[in-house]
Amino acid sequence: MKTSIATVSIAGDLAEKLSAISAAGFDGVEIFENDFLAFDGSPRDVGRMARDAGLTITLYQPFRDFEGLPEPQRSRAFDRAERKFDVMQELGTDLMLVCSSVSPVSLGGVDRAAADFHELGERAASRGLRVGYEALAWGRHVNDHRDAWEIVRRADHPNIGLILDSFHTLARRIDLASIRSIPSDKIFIVQLADAPLIEMDLLYWSRHFRNMPGEGDLPVREFMQAVAATGYDGYLSLEIFNDQFRGGSAKAISADGRRSLVWLMDQVRREEPALDVVIPAMPDRIGVEGVEFIEFAADRRGAAELGSLLGTLGFVEAGRHVSKDVALYRQGDINIVVNTDRQGFAHSSFVVHGMSAYAIGLKVEDAAATMARATALGAEMFDQQVGPGQLSIPAIRGVGGGLIYFLDGKTDLAKVWDIDFTPLAAASAAKGVGLTRIDHVGQTMSQEEMPSWLLFYVSIFRTTKTPMVDVVDPAGLVRSQVIEGLDKRFRLTLNGAESRRTLAGHFIAETFGSGVQHLALATDDIFAAAGRLRANGFKPLEISPNYYDDVEARFGLEPEAADRLRAANILYDRDDRGEFFQLYAPTFAEGFIVEIVERRGDYAGYGAPNAPFRIAAQKRLMRPKGMPKVASDVLR
Repeated sequence: MKTSIATVSIAGDLAEKLSAISAAGFDGVEIFENDFLAFDGSPRDVGRMARDAGLTITLYQPFRDFEGLPEPQRSRAFDRAERKFDVMQELGTDLMLVCSSVSPVSLGGVDRAAADFHELGERAASRGLRVGYEALAWGRHVNDHRDAWEIVRRADHPNIGLILDSFHTLARRIDLASIRSIPSDKIFIVQLADAPLIEMDLLYWSRHFRNMPGEGDLPVREFMQAVAATGYDGYLSLEIFNDQFRGGSAKAISADGRRSLVWLMDQVRREEPALDVVIPAMPDRIGVEGVEFIEFAADRRGAAELGSLLGTLGFVEAGRHVSKDVALYRQGDINIVVNTDRQGFAHSSFVVHGMSAYAIGLKVEDAAATMARATALGAEMFDQQVGPGQLSIPAIRGVGGGLIYFLDGKTDLAKVWDIDFTPLAAASAAKGVGLTRIDHVGQTMSQEEMPSWLLFYVSIFRTTKTPMVDVVDPAGLVRSQVIEGLDKRFRLTLNGAESRRTLAGHFIAETFGSGVQHLALATDDIFAAAGRLRANGFKPLEISPNYYDDVEARFGLEPEAADRLRAANILYDRDDRGEFFQLYAPTFAEGFIVEIVERRGDYAGYGAPNAPFRIAAQKRLMRPKGMPKVASDVLR
């Protein structure tokens, strides 16, 4: 598999772009004309820079408004093409993209356009160059790859071929079967992009909302299956127009792009094994059986605060690490680790971020296979020295530089709590309050990071993504999208903040980066759990009484049911499949959220309609601006 990306897809000057593209592992680069025109150097300089970076210049683009023009515009178009051929030869590339004309003076006509391209092919051949024709979705006369192919076919010149772009085809919902009959040697390059499904002008949609394959909603895999069925084995190139990408990290966006192409072709190979698809070997996507543990980095003061909260929640300190200052708290199938050791990555994380949930442990089907797939997709491995006889748990870097550990049930990793921890006698007598498992984990990040981490999770793990929703914070919107395992044992919410004034934005600002902000713990009886919590001295987040009057009317609840919710400060939601109950602790450690939930029936959501009301309650307890940081008043 040969991969390429257009310079327009990422931010920075041309030198920065080429460096990032090379570092991500691409084989080639498309030089977008505006990037070249803004560069203060010759075409030969650009060609040399690309070669020094180990990149082939796969394409020079775009050449606009060429075919079907009347005179004198037609002659000028050929003169312009000759000038671009000069540039291409100095750059060291042999392929130019011509996009279908949008000129108001173009005359249209398949034979007229074919004749123009035949002549252009003759001129290109005299210089050892090629020309690819692409149908823009908003082209004046040609906006369908089938029409573009017919023009190329009639041009009947070896130096004239077709350029396929997934966005232009999929945006117009063109039958993908039509691609399979195109001869592979007439497809000169394939450009790929995804996009969210939005009803808007095609040109505006294309220029501002494209994203990497797998980050949007278009059937890019099916498009690529049709291309692969032709026998095409040339470059797969990303051409992404996205406002957020243009302002983001060139290195990170390039890495995402490379990951998206590898994952895309992995899907194609598995869907159609008969096709000759060559990609890095890797296991299939890995099933996640649940969250095995959450680990906090803290100092002694923070650990005492967190330990007090966990105690009121019914957790008991069940073990101590055999060689580190690390405590294990347990209830049901929930494991929470509090790391106050003064050595290692946890301490470094605390120094940078303060007390934080810096690591997640996932129980997966096969830990070794998970590592193999993750690294094949460009994830960064993490390794830290362990003591004699202790387990080395495989891990990668995740959101905000935190860690994701992998444990499975088929190796000694299943015995981590017995091998690495010394049990405490008091743990056996603990009864808890009825919390059973981790329902979901919420990670908060800047909004522009969301596509990247969405791609990260869905490409490695056997998960699906839900539609994006807007969570209303009194200070602005937060975008939220959920990643779920196919059996719902693993649920992860990604929350993208744009404004620092939102609760999510405050968390990012105060903890110096993205990370885990929200931990939802499941119970089978939230009212019984609430009673036991009260007996432990737990003080819930207080919800406005006005909320319960509205809930009673909106859902048609009996007054006694609404009173029961009000008395316990429990939030309520319902859909056509079930009910959902939520009970929150006050936030701590600059906005960390602990929630207790009960799902009844097959309720599939996360209580999004309740978000504005619980966020308002949470923000009433936030530290006023300018006040020094103090321990949270969780137990007041």
